[in-house]
This record gives sequence, C-alpha cells and structure tokens, in this order.
Amino acid sequence: MKKILVGTCAALSMVSSFAMADSTPVMFSSLNGFNAPAASEVKGVRLAALYGKTGDVTGVDFAIGMSESDNLTGVNFPLFIGANKVNGNMTGASFGLFNWHKGDDLGANLGFVNLTNNVKGANVSAVNYSEGYTMVDVGVANLSNDSHVQVGFFNMTSDIKGVQVGLINCAENGFLPCFPIVNFAM
Repeated sequence: MKKILVGTCAALSMVSSFAMADSTPVMFSSLNGFNAPAASEVKGVRLAALYGKTGDVTGVDFAIGMSESDNLTGVNFPLFIGANKVNGNMTGASFGLFNWHKGDDLGANLGFVNLTNNVKGANVSAVNYSEGYTMVDVGVANLSNDSHVQVGFFNMTSDIKGVQVGLINCAENGFLPCFPIVNFAM
C-alpha cells in the first residue's frame, strides 16, 4: 500500500510540474484561451480545436479550425479544414486554407490565401498578399510591396527585383508599369 501511495504522489508531482511549467511537450487548445496544460510555450505537438491560442510553438501545430501562436518554428498543419495565424515570426512551413502571418517568415506558405509580411521562401496559393518583401510568389493573384519573383495570372508589386510572369504584370519599377506575359526590373 505504501508503494502505491508513493507512486501516486510521484506521478501527480510530475503532472503538476508539467502543468506549472513555461513549456510543455503536448498541448490541447480550444475556445476562450483554454490550454491544457497551461503553458506559454509548446515544444512538441499542439492540437487547436475550433480556435486555439498560445505563445511559441516549436514542432507541429495541428488545427481543426483556427490556430494562433506568437511564433512558430516547425509546421502548421490543418486537419480537414484549418487556418493559421502567427503574430510574430515563422520558420518552417504553413499549410492551411488561410495563412495569416504578421512577422517574418523563413520557409513556405501553402494555402488558398496567404496574408504575409516578409517572406524569405515561397508563397504558393490562389491569392498571395504581402505588405513587405517576398522572395517567390506563385498563385492566381500575387500582390506585394517588394518581390523577387512572381508567377501567376495577375502580379503586382511596387518594386520587382527579378521577374514577373503572368497574364498581367504590374511593377512600378518594371520596364513598363504593366505588361502582359513578362515584366522585369529596369
């Protein structure tokens, strides 16, 4: 009986230390800021159901609905349907119907709509909209402030560093402001 009591106390102590820790290897997130266990950082796997919000995620962030994190190093991956919001920086890959990243991205964003800031990597989506720099945009419509390469039906940027290939290509510094098939920096 003593061994069972000591074992139970040890197990409860370990569980409570995970619950009180700043990071956890596994987390479940849902509505109203519910995170189990309550931690500010995930180093492993997180599942967000309907809407989950947490601090930093290092690892895999699964979502059924909307997943929101401060920073992501790893992969955002929706199960069935999903959207990803990263308030800070992302290093890795984001797959989702909607990827909304406010900081700097290093890697790839693959979805139906990508709303990003600065991307050193690739945006592949039906609609790519970026308020900053993008290295490569591939989609039906690509709009950015500053881009290196854009490939799509409609491409628009203020400053193209490389080339635009598409039906309509608009760049303020292009050899013409708008030109079909191809446009490049002058």
